[in-house]
Amino acid sequence: MAVKRCYIHEFMSAPNSNFIRACKSLPVDHTPVWFMRQAGRYMPEYRAVRKQHSLLEICKKPELAAQVTIEAAEILGVDAAIIFADLLLPLEVMGLPFHFSAGEGPVIEKPVRTREDIANLRTDRAAELGHVSEAVSLVARHFADRIPVIGFCGAPFTLASYMIEGGGSRNYVHAKKMMYNHAADWDVLMSKLVAVTAAYAVEQVHAGADAIQIFDSWVGCLSVEDYRRYVLAHVTAMVEQLQKTGVPIIYFGTDSSTLLPAMKETGAEVIGLDWRIPLDEGWQRLDHRGAVQGNLDPVVLFADWKELKSRAEGILRRAAARPGHIFNLGHGILPETPVDNVKNLASFVQEYSASDAARPAGSRKPHAGSRVS
Repeated sequence: MAVKRCYIHEFMSAPNSNFIRACKSLPVDHTPVWFMRQAGRYMPEYRAVRKQHSLLEICKKPELAAQVTIEAAEILGVDAAIIFADLLLPLEVMGLPFHFSAGEGPVIEKPVRTREDIANLRTDRAAELGHVSEAVSLVARHFADRIPVIGFCGAPFTLASYMIEGGGSRNYVHAKKMMYNHAADWDVLMSKLVAVTAAYAVEQVHAGADAIQIFDSWVGCLSVEDYRRYVLAHVTAMVEQLQKTGVPIIYFGTDSSTLLPAMKETGAEVIGLDWRIPLDEGWQRLDHRGAVQGNLDPVVLFADWKELKSRAEGILRRAAARPGHIFNLGHGILPETPVDNVKNLASFVQEYSASDAARPAGSRKPHAGSRVS
């Protein structure tokens, strides 16, 4: 049964926040910072909730999803809150049940391998994901105009890979076999995924999300040629649909440095960079157009403070206070990460990037009451 929606969202809750301004490559008074997987297993507060509820139960109970989202953002003092949800939730409403296996991650109970399997996938049940939008609404109401809320969804290639492989993969043989040998079927699958996930993300915006991040976690397994031939048009169609909502779109992929120029062609306002490429080099590959997000190696959060601070300074120096940088990790926070390191990093980025020494003339956000010609 679809969850009844009770939210009304007509305007962005934090349109002049540092995060939204950075998404639009506008000057800010400090570099905004948030972290992928900032609500998760490394936090005692989240582990306390997990003792009572499974991951999917948290995702499907708006009050719980909102609780862990809000707690993480407030504890860390970050500049944006990202809604707690699982990337694979749309698969269920398309007719593909999945579960989590200890030590193995998600398991798709009946992988998609044939034309008939693709034909059987539903595209008319996206409204049943309304529990995520309800959680977004609760978080947006809690933070009001203090910090923005980020909604998210999976990119079509990454979701298709899960569907076809039946879970995670090292080489994506089954997914690539479909691409290469059954290109027409592949296009139908990708189009169905775009239809469902775009509708899902749009509802998050209607509920109060100020930006949407598209996660393409596995896209780095593709060559530039394959990305352009089998993926780019579908992601571009998805971005175009989401941009009709008026909120900025962040497109993130891992191990994707060779794909960056093609990823920029999707039209997303912000491109996420992983840690495998220096931030300034990644920005240069994007021809310095648009904003970038990243890009500290998540494992650096396990280092002592001197090393962690040095690495963060290095990223901020490479950004050179150019408008359009959002500080983040190159992937999600790992389990067992020291919480104090995450908190201290967020505070350091905000304070260092706000200092006069770190900010060249002309890069500051104008103070209230000042005139900008």
